[in-house]
Amino acid sequence: MKIVLIGAGNLATNLGKALFHAGHEIVQVYSRTEESAKTLASVLKCPYTTQTENVVRKADVFVVAVKDAALQTLASSLQVSREGQLFVHTAGSMSMDVLSFERRGVFYPMQTFSKNKEVDFSVIPCFVEAVNENDIQLLKKLALTISDTVYELDSENRKYLHLAAVFCCNFANHCFALSADLLKEHGNIPFHVMLPLIDETAGKLHSLLPREAQTGPAVRWDTNVMDKHLQLLSDTPEIQKIYELLSKSIHEEELKN
Repeated sequence: MKIVLIGAGNLATNLGKALFHAGHEIVQVYSRTEESAKTLASVLKCPYTTQTENVVRKADVFVVAVKDAALQTLASSLQVSREGQLFVHTAGSMSMDVLSFERRGVFYPMQTFSKNKEVDFSVIPCFVEAVNENDIQLLKKLALTISDTVYELDSENRKYLHLAAVFCCNFANHCFALSADLLKEHGNIPFHVMLPLIDETAGKLHSLLPREAQTGPAVRWDTNVMDKHLQLLSDTPEIQKIYELLSKSIHEEELKN
């Protein structure tokens, strides 16, 4: 397929590479900053532009992969002389209807992306949505060229998918950051000592449900251990509160079993 990539950030960079390596033609890259547009376009062997009025008029799919806050304004600026073209955005938490094109949809690869970290797109689930059935099938066909797992999901339910991803990724990583701070401040212990524990915890989830894999003092409600932990956090009341809230939530989930 012929694809125009609107954006050159973390997601756009990874998605563009995946589509390019799958044999699709990236017709053009747009970014408001020349450096990022030029860098990605050189990888994808295509021209670039920093002006919305110079974005090409025709392609099989226009993929808008920009920050949520910029999505609606940017999409509106692209509407001139592009009637009948299919525009999709890649935002997990945004409705399909943030785009006002007649042919509009969503192409959401659910993963955390960094420009300098290559990912295996074949294991990334992709979620698609479109106004009409033909475009849904087109997006599914496109997604299956880079991913082994493709779902059709409407905007309302995709909001909850994105929320669940925040718990699994962003909140979990914040806990890793808090752990790293504790290790550094108390013994200057390198964070990589935690990696086998993290890997084993995540690995268990391939065969167990999260509730089944839960361990630790909060599951047993071992107040002897928990009170000692809380005392150690007395100088950081915000982190102490996080410990208390998470421990209570873990125990309440355990009581449901």
